[in-house]
Amino acid sequence: MSGSFRQIIDKTVAEKRFLVVPGAHDALSARLIQKIGFETYFIGGFPAVGSRYGVPDVGLKGFGEISAAVRDIMGACDLPVFVDGDDGYGDVKNVVHTVQSYERMGVSAILIEDQQWPKRCGHMVGKKVVPTELAVAKIKAACSERINPETWILARTDARAVYDLDEAMRRAEAFIKAGADGIFIEAPRSVAELERIGKAFDVPQICNPLMGGHTPILTMEEMGQLGFDCAVLGLDTLMHAAKAVEAVLLDMKSGQFARRNDGMDFEDYKRTVGFDKWAGIDERFGAS
Repeated sequence: MSGSFRQIIDKTVAEKRFLVVPGAHDALSARLIQKIGFETYFIGGFPAVGSRYGVPDVGLKGFGEISAAVRDIMGACDLPVFVDGDDGYGDVKNVVHTVQSYERMGVSAILIEDQQWPKRCGHMVGKKVVPTELAVAKIKAACSERINPETWILARTDARAVYDLDEAMRRAEAFIKAGADGIFIEAPRSVAELERIGKAFDVPQICNPLMGGHTPILTMEEMGQLGFDCAVLGLDTLMHAAKAVEAVLLDMKSGQFARRNDGMDFEDYKRTVGFDKWAGIDERFGAS
């Protein structure tokens, strides 16, 4: 594995550039992220449970099921990975268990949020957040008990939707004091709010402009100018994959079969999944 997420984000901040982190929803998308030449990637709960289990991100799957998806995705990609740890799946001891379990799997950065379980995707309605004291305790526990000091902990707050931006800002400040390496205020509603957040903190700041979500969609350059350091585009590969699969199935069902050549070329696909490597092992060691 090349470097760590901490090294990548620190270098990004030092060079005053903007880091784009694509999301992998499965092992194949993770391989493609590496093939295209990204530095790092993200595995979110929403895409993991959607692609693997076909369910929404509303707390139906827990750490065991999501970590199984993470393990399989990581097995297909050598890049440093940033993983969504949700709310840590319980209290402070569960948070520590989640962080340390992911560290042992080789995860480079972990997000912990202040939602109340069962949690839901940050751009969905009906969210609840835990009291500030508990949220701060979780971040403190995660940062204090991580096995590797290099592991990068991102604190996320969903308080903007539940209370207001002032409360989200207060929580972010408290999370930084508790040791968080980076801050993510979920789903700001306007450019003015993004501007206020972008100026407010000295630690790296993450945004996730989600198509169809609450946050205004700006260019990556504009987000950088507002003071953000990194965009995590966790859902883009999933949404495009879902639409492409639906389109080819509708085409089949219609009987037209007009889209059969729209997919990836068979030889390209074989290269993408590493066919040559396995064929080479067969040739070198297989029985003749």
